[in-house]
Amino acid sequence: MSNKKQTSSDIAKQAAAILRDPNASAIAKSLAGSALSQTSTSKQTGSQMEDRASKVLQSEKYSESTKSLAGSVLSQSNKTR
Repeated sequence: MSNKKQTSSDIAKQAAAILRDPNASAIAKSLAGSALSQTSTSKQTGSQMEDRASKVLQSEKYSESTKSLAGSVLSQSNKTR
């Protein structure tokens, strides 16, 4: 079953800001890229990115903005996985 959810404009703006930030972590930039790639498309999150986003949400070391991106990326994953 496919997932028709897309990245919201607020999350897309946040993701774009993270990609422009030279001090943003690699994981934050990875999640931001994934979130932006799912803006106005029917693309779904891949299994590797799902795992990465899940680990971010379970960890206390990531910022709220990184966790927000992780949540968005996970919400766009394949529903059958």
